[in-house]
Amino acid sequence: MSVVPEQPDQSDPSLRLLWRHRTVAPEEPKTKRGPKQKVSVDEVVDAAIDLADAEGLAAVTMRAIAQRFGLGAMTLYSYVPNRDALLVLMADQVTGRTVLPDLPEDPRKRLELLARLQHDELRAHPWLLEVQDVRPWLGPNMSDRYEWQLQAVDGLGLTDLEMDQTVAVLMGFAGNIARSELMKRRAEKVTGMTEAEWWAANYDTLNEVMAGSHYPLANRVGTAAGETYQAATDPARELDYGLARIIDGVLAHVAERSPD
Repeated sequence: MSVVPEQPDQSDPSLRLLWRHRTVAPEEPKTKRGPKQKVSVDEVVDAAIDLADAEGLAAVTMRAIAQRFGLGAMTLYSYVPNRDALLVLMADQVTGRTVLPDLPEDPRKRLELLARLQHDELRAHPWLLEVQDVRPWLGPNMSDRYEWQLQAVDGLGLTDLEMDQTVAVLMGFAGNIARSELMKRRAEKVTGMTEAEWWAANYDTLNEVMAGSHYPLANRVGTAAGETYQAATDPARELDYGLARIIDGVLAHVAERSPD
């Protein structure tokens, strides 16, 4: 008789932690032994969020968080199984801090609200842009957010799949603008100059190295943009313009299938 080997447990250890406040915990035995935990999981995650906000995601290590509570690094693993799980918890927990406003009646304003809320959240917590290879959307706060986002597009005349894709497009666009703003801030920090100062300092060199090159459209459009933006880019204008065009497209798509 052959013995079938047990399959390894591939369940995500962060899931139960994510939903720890919304599931019924098993009753603990009255004779439970061992030292009482000094801090809660929530406190650990909040400390990690504060550190990421202040110093960036790279500063968030299990050792750094443990030191904040006077714990050994290995002790922290009794709260959170690994750093990836901590990142998942951070993303979901910080999402829960944002109060979701009531949705406007105007469909255009509803769609715009979705993107602007996402954009503002990413500006406040730019490290969220760097959280990769994790699944924070499976948490309770992310689930609440997704339900709210779907309510904003429900009733427009989209199919269920189109509702999901519309939310994805709006979130992706808002994220790209927030990422552009982050890169702009980092460049200013590294160079010690604003974009306008950098272009002014390098104007003569650029004219020299690009002498003889023929870029009529780039020169015309770049000049118009530079005079208006006083910089190479203007993410705020890109957000306004892009949102308007995306929403125009969604509403036009709905109108095309509506009966006359």
